[in-house]
Amino acid sequence: MPQSSLPPVAALVASRPGLARHRVPVLALAAASLLGGLAGGLARLGTGSPSPDGAAAGHGVLMTLGFLGTLIALERAVALRRAWGYLAPVLSGVGGLAIIAGVPAPWPPLLTAAAGAWLCGGYVVMWQRQQTLHITVEALGALAWWGCAMVWLTGTDLPGLAPWLAAYIVLTIAGERLELARVALLGRRYREAVLVWSALILAGPVLTIWWPSAGARVLGVGLLVLSAWLVRYDVARHTVRAHGLTRYMAACLLAGYVWLGVAAGMWIWHGSLTQGPAYDATLHAVFLGFAMSMVFGHAPVILPAVLRVRLPHHPRDYAVLVLLHVSLTLRIVGGDLAGLESLRAAGGILGVVALLVFVANSATSVYGARRATQDSGGSRPPQDTPQRAATAATKATTATTARATSTTSATPPQHQEEPR
Repeated sequence: MPQSSLPPVAALVASRPGLARHRVPVLALAAASLLGGLAGGLARLGTGSPSPDGAAAGHGVLMTLGFLGTLIALERAVALRRAWGYLAPVLSGVGGLAIIAGVPAPWPPLLTAAAGAWLCGGYVVMWQRQQTLHITVEALGALAWWGCAMVWLTGTDLPGLAPWLAAYIVLTIAGERLELARVALLGRRYREAVLVWSALILAGPVLTIWWPSAGARVLGVGLLVLSAWLVRYDVARHTVRAHGLTRYMAACLLAGYVWLGVAAGMWIWHGSLTQGPAYDATLHAVFLGFAMSMVFGHAPVILPAVLRVRLPHHPRDYAVLVLLHVSLTLRIVGGDLAGLESLRAAGGILGVVALLVFVANSATSVYGARRATQDSGGSRPPQDTPQRAATAATKATTATTARATSTTSATPPQHQEEPR
């Protein structure tokens, strides 16, 4: 594999500190979609809580493209090192505001389609610089985003968009795992396996256009293969025995992989899902159980790179993680599967609380880091601070994986490409 020509995101941000402030408005757009999506989710639970005009109907798109999509596109814009790259997260963020405000079609899907197309263009530039497997997988995810928006433009409602949204989120996060955590690629057939599950995950939504149940089952098979592949080859299964931030990240990832397997099984068993308990369980397993676990786990590395501040790990982070998964268990197992509506509502409310506490905790940590830097006499954090945050986890991962490998095999592992 060719050596990466893209510098570490953390190093890039550290060397150009002036850009960090310009990212805050984009993060604010993502936060608006999150708050709108959570308000809409509470309204859909029948809690009677107030919500903006379009938040309840657009709950799913707000949480995926409006919130997660804006965050992911922002992180990719940082890596792209081009000012025009920031148009993708801005467009998706504005699209989220349009949904919240109840702006009629075709404006919300047009904005998200433009954001997806712009993101695809960014990946073309990245591919020209660096022909790697993780760029390929992430680019397929961006293509799913654009495909989702185009299907949305035809008037398809959220149940028809759900497979596309899942493909975008899952492929993007899987590509991030290949890039950031150095999944143990041991040979050609393992790379071929990556292409197989990537193709299945992208083919599933496409097939749903003509054969909804068949396409949903193809997507489910792809997700199941991916979840098993990640559990087997992601270094998280070794680093969960480490300490501190490295262990916390691994716990988030492994829990997310379990929920991804749950969603995969639901799609394989039921096929096309448009409403009812199975539909609710499947979507929240993949978008909350998997996607938000990945957000929790990667935030201590991604946020320092984007905002150029250290985000310290604290034991209370585990409490928020446990709260998230307890809420999902109540909602999916007690509510959707056992049919207890009170547990479903309780799980939904606890899920909202978990996400709000996570956001508040992250914001408090960022603010505290800024204050600590100012109190130390500097106008900004040391320029290598975000890089340390990113490389510390990588070094711990490498050391822990090496120790685990040495206990199971006398053959040294193959040399791996250095992470970006």
